[in-house]
Order: sequence, then structure tokens, then C-alpha cells
Amino acid sequence: MAGKNRNRLGKGYIQVYTGNGKGKTTAALGLAFRALGRGLKTYIGQFMKGQKYGELEAARLVPDCIKIEQYGKATFVHIKNPPAPVDVRMAKEGLEKARAAMLSGNYDIIVLDEIITAHYFHLITLDEMLEIIKQKPDGVELIFTGRYAPAELIDAAHLVTEMTEVKHYYHEDVPARDGIER
Repeated sequence: MAGKNRNRLGKGYIQVYTGNGKGKTTAALGLAFRALGRGLKTYIGQFMKGQKYGELEAARLVPDCIKIEQYGKATFVHIKNPPAPVDVRMAKEGLEKARAAMLSGNYDIIVLDEIITAHYFHLITLDEMLEIIKQKPDGVELIFTGRYAPAELIDAAHLVTEMTEVKHYYHEDVPARDGIER
């Protein structure tokens, strides 16, 4: 592949951020910015997302260190079963872009943001997620985020964090706010 394997981490691990609480993407982005402070490079592939989020603007400030690509439509995802072919195509194409980034040797950390939710909505298969784990180079940290993590993914991970919602102002009809939720 294109780049030389950086392998600055030594052994890279597999992390899962899941659960119904807020903060999964935020935790992954926090890790990316912490890594930036240590000279590590991060690739973030966002599944089912095509909207404007604050992290896209922040990453533009450090383009040599954090790259974010979105694999979704610019509208809210309305998932049907079976899902729309365009949603499946975008997710599969995104997975291939993320795989290429992971194998390129250019990144220390790969974040597959909302891939678990994409699996739940039948856009990505469990086998595809497990295959990316098998292909992960030793020096790459691989992070999966999203609700409804299957047991097999949890078993394959080295670190699993479940975000639990205790209370959320969304239930009081507070819309997503720029800089806080998007």
C-alpha cells in the first residue's frame, strides 16, 4: 500500500464505544485530539453521516494529523428494512475507504464512527466488521462506535465502553445544538 507503516504505538488494540448514551463519537474524537498532541495521525470514517458537524471544521485545522470522511447522505438517515440500496452502497464504499486508510501505513488510529449502528441497520455485516479486525496491522489502534454492539464484536475487542443514558434534554424537545451535539 501507499505509506510506510508508522507503528508508533507498538501493539495497537481494538476499542468499542457503544450504548444508548451520548458521547461515543465525542470519546473517539477526544482520542484523536489526544493522539494529535503526541504526534499520532488519525483517520475517521463516519458511517451514515453526511451532515455538517463541528468536528469536520476542527479537523480542517489539522489536516496532516486528522482526516475525516463521511459515508452517508446529507439528510437524516431514515432506515428501512431492507435498507435503501444507496445507503448500503455508501456504507460499503466507506468501509473500503477506511480499510485502505488502515492498510496504508499513514495512520496510527482508525475510527469507524457509527459502524456498529450501520451494522444494526443492515448496511454493514458482522463478518465485514470482523474481517477488518483480522486485517488490522499490529501498530494500528482500531475504534468502533455506535449503538447495539453485537456480542461477537465485544468479544473481539480489547476495550469496551458502554455509554448509558441516565437523563437527556432531548426528551424535553431540546434540538441538537451546534458545537455540543453537532
